[in-house]
Amino acid sequence: MNQMDKQAYIFGGVLALANRLQALGDKLDEHITLKQWLFIAVIFKSEHASPTISEVAELIGYSRQNVKKMAVALEKRGFVSLMKDEHDARIFRIHLTPKCAVYFQTRAEKEGQFMKHLFEGFSEERTDALYKGIMQLAENINLMESRQHETEKE
Repeated sequence: MNQMDKQAYIFGGVLALANRLQALGDKLDEHITLKQWLFIAVIFKSEHASPTISEVAELIGYSRQNVKKMAVALEKRGFVSLMKDEHDARIFRIHLTPKCAVYFQTRAEKEGQFMKHLFEGFSEERTDALYKGIMQLAENINLMESRQHETEKE
């Protein structure tokens, strides 16, 4: 397989694996989807204790409207709370609730097993190489998005 064929395979493979991973992850827990898990994980790992809807949208790569919709759904279930920013009432900040923390503590072992099985057979070198490859793809996507935004402004 030549370089172009490998790149095409990786591109298609990433898309297909993302769909399969989402289906697997959704079966992990009947109460929360994989996309909701990612949403909560991003907030938990965020530099800000309570990121804005726009900040979460940018980190995940979802539209602001999709993040708001997900936040409202999770708020109804008691996992997050939406609060207006102290300085700008147009901005909503997302806070994880104590219920969310407790819930995710109860599923920590299940998540650990999921990750263990997902990366079974991966050496440290293979994990490092995949990590570096994904980071490079993310950087390239960021550059492509920046160029696209510049083109749209013209």
